[in-house]
Amino acid sequence: MELRGVFTALVTPFRNGELDEKALKKLIEFQLAGGVDGIVPCGTTGEAPTLSYEEHERVIELTVKYVKGKVPVIAGTGSNSTKEAIELTRSAKKLGADMCLLTTPYYNKPTQEGLLRHFLEIAQSVPVPLVLYNIPGRTGVNMTPETIAQLARTKNIVGIKEAAGSLTQVSDIYRLTKGRFAILSGDDNLFLPMMSVGAVGVISVFSNIMPRELKTLYRAFMVEQDMAKALKVHTKLMPVFQAMFIETNPIPVKEALYRMGMIAREYRLPLCPMSEKNAAFLKGLLGEYGLTNRAKRKA
Repeated sequence: MELRGVFTALVTPFRNGELDEKALKKLIEFQLAGGVDGIVPCGTTGEAPTLSYEEHERVIELTVKYVKGKVPVIAGTGSNSTKEAIELTRSAKKLGADMCLLTTPYYNKPTQEGLLRHFLEIAQSVPVPLVLYNIPGRTGVNMTPETIAQLARTKNIVGIKEAAGSLTQVSDIYRLTKGRFAILSGDDNLFLPMMSVGAVGVISVFSNIMPRELKTLYRAFMVEQDMAKALKVHTKLMPVFQAMFIETNPIPVKEALYRMGMIAREYRLPLCPMSEKNAAFLKGLLGEYGLTNRAKRKA
């Protein structure tokens, strides 16, 4: 199973405080129609920290069901507890996930040795392909390229979602792993520059709303090798890339999906709806890109 292309970090739709299973199905069908290469439920964008264990399992179970084997499902199973991450990863494997995405432990700020032991323990405990997730802005710890290169020697650790925001770090990971380890961008606005220094795909927030367009960017650079076209698409999409982070993710992308008629405007506290000012700005931007109620028109 090749880890390259556009993977959507799927939002978790809620309605009246519960998982909206109908909306989840609609979101997944929209992603598949947009040509994405994989679906990633229960990550940061999926508000995983506020899901109960039962909800976490249900989202993975339904995602596998609705995807129907058309693309890989990479389930988020990370935790700041190694034991809990192992339990979540085992559960995801049992539910049919093709791979699991594991964030670096947050809040407890492990050393590099602690990170090595954490991920190796999971890899040795659950025989499923694992994708590391480095996002120091959220977790408070940066996994160094040297640590990543050591972990890359483990057979079932197959790639990394790299979101440290550093092209130097991406270059170092590529160099130290000799280009044999799948690097996926964790920053939509850096997707194109990261591909230029070794990334082979993206796990994206943006593709929740514009999957086809992001796939066009990927194909322009990686398949067609048309840098001019890739740059044109990148610059066209940049205002929306940036708008998806005018407030904490996934607040803006869920607001956008609400405006597109895809989901209810509902979050789990401590996340909350956007400020009126930012919501008005986002509504105007979506209108400029022809996104309002777009999904309804394509259904």
